[in-house]
Amino acid sequence: MKKIYSCLVAIFLMGLVLIPMDKVTAGNKDRSGQAGASELLINPWARSSGWGSVSTSCGQGLEALYTNIAGTGFTKGTDIIFSYTDWLKGSGVSVMAFGLSQKLGQHGGVLTAAVMSMNFGEVDITTVNSPEPNLGTFKPACININLGYAKAFSNSIYGGLAVKLVNESISDVSATAIAVDAGIQYVTGEKEQVKFGIALKNIGAPMRFSGDGLSLRAVIPGHDNSNDQFTMDQRSATYELPATLRIGASYDFLIGDMHRITAAGNFTSNSFTKDQFTLGVEYGLKSYLMLRAGYTYQDGIFNSSVADRGAVFTGPSAGLTVSVPFSKEKEAGGIAIDYSYRATNPFQGTHSIGIKLNF
Repeated sequence: MKKIYSCLVAIFLMGLVLIPMDKVTAGNKDRSGQAGASELLINPWARSSGWGSVSTSCGQGLEALYTNIAGTGFTKGTDIIFSYTDWLKGSGVSVMAFGLSQKLGQHGGVLTAAVMSMNFGEVDITTVNSPEPNLGTFKPACININLGYAKAFSNSIYGGLAVKLVNESISDVSATAIAVDAGIQYVTGEKEQVKFGIALKNIGAPMRFSGDGLSLRAVIPGHDNSNDQFTMDQRSATYELPATLRIGASYDFLIGDMHRITAAGNFTSNSFTKDQFTLGVEYGLKSYLMLRAGYTYQDGIFNSSVADRGAVFTGPSAGLTVSVPFSKEKEAGGIAIDYSYRATNPFQGTHSIGIKLNF
């Protein structure tokens, strides 16, 4: 029965991966103006972003939190990652992320918690009546808090579910929503070198801003007395979360006991932006050294202008990982440094660096 179930899942995933290209060429341009919470589309983790977040099928451990929550189910003990991203270098925007995943016993699955925060610096306060920046400053903030659970349902099938709190705020206005991610990974092959994955991300109710910043003092019509003033709250328009569907496959070319080359492909269907196709390759010298590169294609990617291209990213990405084990006898536990670069135009690229501890 387990073999039949595994085969059915494999056929299902392969069918999704092989969807005809002419039916999945672009996102819904008519709904672009309804998009919001675009920080949910930012991968803050240096390891998986180094090859274009192509690892929907093969991402394992805590860094799989963005690409496919099911991959966190491969955590063997405890993973801790801190990552810093210089987002669009020169823009003054930074992204910080911290995550922890913990295996719950031999068959208890893996529990994951992570926080991502964007820092935009200080912005001058101006109004219609006071256009000069002499009223002080405020700090916009975007914070995402993730809580996920993943489990191995068999030797081949891993599944996971994550719930995240999304918050966007300034000094007197904020918006909050709850979103859900779900994913499956399927592993097969004589040496588990063939992998498929599918992930559905950012599914949740619309967001709406509220707060004192949307309130104003008004006077009852026909009354000039200040005692007849009242407070009126303005309701902002709602906006949707950027739901995405990710489908991927990968194959590991194993060269002896020391070397591995992984080729991976991924399709991302975006609700509000253009759909993307990503190809990536990663070389691994066991777990000590990993080099990776990727390219993400979307309609108009070769145009020079951002407006025609539809994104600030131009496609290429690259990264590396250097890992040092805590013990010569045990390869599993250690400390690793991850770095990634994503090419952009304009700005000077996006740089991420992360530190990972696993026990």
